[in-house]
Amino acid sequence: MLPTLITDLNFEPLDLALTEPFAIATGAPTMANNVLIRLTLADGTVGLGESAPLTAVSGETQASTLEALRSVRQAVLGKDARGWRPLAALLGEALPGAPSARCGLELALLDALGRHYRMPLFAFFGGAGTGLDIDMTVTAGDEAHAASSARAIIARGIRTIKVKVGALSAEEDVRRMVIIRREAPGARLFADANGGYTVAQSRAFLSGLEAEGVPLALFEQPVPREDWEGMAELTRSSRVPICADESARSAKDVLRLAREGGAHGINLKLMKSGVVESLAMWNLARASGMELMMGGMVESTLAMSSAAHFAAGLGGFDYADLDTHLFIREHSFRGGLRMQDGRVDIGHVQAGHGVDLD
Repeated sequence: MLPTLITDLNFEPLDLALTEPFAIATGAPTMANNVLIRLTLADGTVGLGESAPLTAVSGETQASTLEALRSVRQAVLGKDARGWRPLAALLGEALPGAPSARCGLELALLDALGRHYRMPLFAFFGGAGTGLDIDMTVTAGDEAHAASSARAIIARGIRTIKVKVGALSAEEDVRRMVIIRREAPGARLFADANGGYTVAQSRAFLSGLEAEGVPLALFEQPVPREDWEGMAELTRSSRVPICADESARSAKDVLRLAREGGAHGINLKLMKSGVVESLAMWNLARASGMELMMGGMVESTLAMSSAAHFAAGLGGFDYADLDTHLFIREHSFRGGLRMQDGRVDIGHVQAGHGVDLD
């Protein structure tokens, strides 16, 4: 028997309490109801993966993810893990509407291969680098919450702050941004509406910031996913770079954004698209001259470390929004990414993504 044949595949709920609700324009989950995946090779190597469904983005739930994984288990067993691309294609055909389920399986598969061959995933993805400077998020909330969150982020040594907007009016969000600027005057500021604004509200927000003298370095997904025209209109008129997130779920989406001038850049999230699809999206964005952000759903150290390997190993990323593990109250993992003063590093990892169960 080949040592890289897949001999077992198990999955279970991974419920993680958050330090605060991860409030965005479309919801405010208090728990990360994720899924832990274990994939075993014939030589006994075990790879770990995580699925982090976020209903507000993809419509997935923990229950639907578990069902999706059950539906493909028999098709995966007995396959050679070395054929990870054909396996990903099989999953894409079988689970087109379950990207986080596909992603969790792909991560477990690649982790197992990395451990088998004693290769860290950053090297597997290309070895371009081993570290990334990250931002941290101020979730949606009132002005007092914005002020205290900004102070806490700066105290961690992080110098880029991403602010969730769109849950309130543009005028209220401008006031929050003014307060954050006051609390963190040297920080680089991003805003992410998660599709919560209209074009008119987006313009009011940008005009309000300009009037208040608050510099914005990036404006992410100002209008809903389906408003392709609105994204292009803002991209043409805004002096602030526009980044697509919900509007960039697949390689086809990236191609459309590039052709229509729908964004200056895209936010890649493995859970939103899957690993292999994200590779195609990275290539298209690079070929089109678009900026790149690496982001995530509400993920633990396991998935965040995997995203860090992907982004650092490939290179070419302008922004790294890899902070959701900092919102997890407690978990049962060890290893993976290390963080100091706003920079994550995975150069010490010797095989796979480097995350193990305690």
